[in-house]
Amino acid sequence: MDLDFGPAEEEFRAETRAWLHEHVPAEPLPSLETEAGFAAHRQWERTLGEARLVAVSWPEEYGGRGVTPLQWLVFEEEYYAAGAPGRVNQNGTDLLATTLFRHGTPEQLARILPPIAAGEVIWAQAWSEPGAGSDLAGLRSTATRADGGWLLHGQKTWSSRAPFADRAFGLFRSDSEAGRHRGLTYVMFPLDAEGLTVRPIGRLDGKPAFAELFFDGVFVPDHEVIGTAGEGWTAAMSTAGNERGLTLRPPGRFMASVDRLAALWRERADPSDSALRDRLADIWIRSRAYRLKGFETISREEDVGMEASLTKVFWSELDVALHETALDLLGPDGELDSPWLEGYVFSLAGTIYAGTNEIQRNVIAERLLGLPRGAR
Repeated sequence: MDLDFGPAEEEFRAETRAWLHEHVPAEPLPSLETEAGFAAHRQWERTLGEARLVAVSWPEEYGGRGVTPLQWLVFEEEYYAAGAPGRVNQNGTDLLATTLFRHGTPEQLARILPPIAAGEVIWAQAWSEPGAGSDLAGLRSTATRADGGWLLHGQKTWSSRAPFADRAFGLFRSDSEAGRHRGLTYVMFPLDAEGLTVRPIGRLDGKPAFAELFFDGVFVPDHEVIGTAGEGWTAAMSTAGNERGLTLRPPGRFMASVDRLAALWRERADPSDSALRDRLADIWIRSRAYRLKGFETISREEDVGMEASLTKVFWSELDVALHETALDLLGPDGELDSPWLEGYVFSLAGTIYAGTNEIQRNVIAERLLGLPRGAR
């Protein structure tokens, strides 16, 4: 593999770096998990949209720039290195849109994607249910056939971005007689729909990062179904694969964090503490290995499929190790409210969302390695 970037990549890198240098806010935005912070991040999303930088890899007709996968990786490296704000619409850009490209209709692509690329419509993810977290196939919320569409009943929980977002996508059981992975329908719906109650979930820090959704006969027209009704599991696995893979957690995110960790080590570490030094070196190596894996992945013109489970376990555990090392460097100061502490708390969730790492190891054992159930 040729690891040298060509003129097109370097030109795009320079353009991206210059734009970010000019536009990234001088002070960090408030947490996007608060009402004021969400509004500030929504405005930032619009600023990105004006420069066609929300989804650079999308075709120009949908508001993107049509860049190559390698140029997309370059953009992500520059974005995180610049310390730019977190992107409030990753559910829309990285999960929903990638699913629509594979399973959506031309009408859906033309209607749904441009408002995302412009930063105008923010999406929430409505998958998990009480009693059916990582066991997505165990969901019990229903979609019942109605004239021209479907009526939704049931409850979703831990719906990310739902307290302040505009629309959501979710999976519902439309055939109770079908098998666990069949009879499911994947739909999109507005969060202000009649019959839908959005109840924010308050965390210990008071930030409503998630919400419960209660459906009482919410009507969804047929044109809001993703893929084929009753066969939503296939489309949902496209979403899950992107949530576990490079799309949601690109290498640039970890490279930038490790570079900041190295700066913290130079500032705070005891030079004689070889254990902390070795931990930093290990994390640096793992971040660069993830970058190389990213190059390898995008060089293959095929769906990585279940291999995304390997990626998810790798980046989630790297994230925890990175932030644990930062807190150990900070010592007692690490217990104070800081970006490193907040990042550590969020990193712990990474081993749970997108399918717990225990589930991912089952997938790796059974579907990648071909081991029999119970042999791991």
